[in-house]
Amino acid sequence: MKFAKGVFWGAGIWGIVILTPLYFLFGTVGSLYGSPITYPQFYYGFVGVAMAWQFAFLVIGSDPVRFRWMIIPSMAEKLIYGLTMGVLYGGRQISFTELMPVFPDLLLCGLFALAFAKTSPAALEADPV
Repeated sequence: MKFAKGVFWGAGIWGIVILTPLYFLFGTVGSLYGSPITYPQFYYGFVGVAMAWQFAFLVIGSDPVRFRWMIIPSMAEKLIYGLTMGVLYGGRQISFTELMPVFPDLLLCGLFALAFAKTSPAALEADPV
């Protein structure tokens, strides 16, 4: 259970630290790609939904056994982003540099899967600590 707590607390804190600056970088992000962002609702909507998930990770980390089934949508959140970016890269719509931020999320997806396995009833019976 310590592993699962650490993974989800780490993921939540990491995400908050990474996402918070995006609220203040709207103009900068838009100018980096040659044209300004024309739909701020999509930009801020993405950041807001992603931030909500960071708080969900903290909740899961508070009691991974109780919130075990929330680990599955947590993995989906990471995997869907990873697959989407992979498709964009495969279609040559983004560069490898733009693909790179997905790798920590895919690592977290794997750690979430391991946390899910370690919080199963059978795993907890074998190692209750």
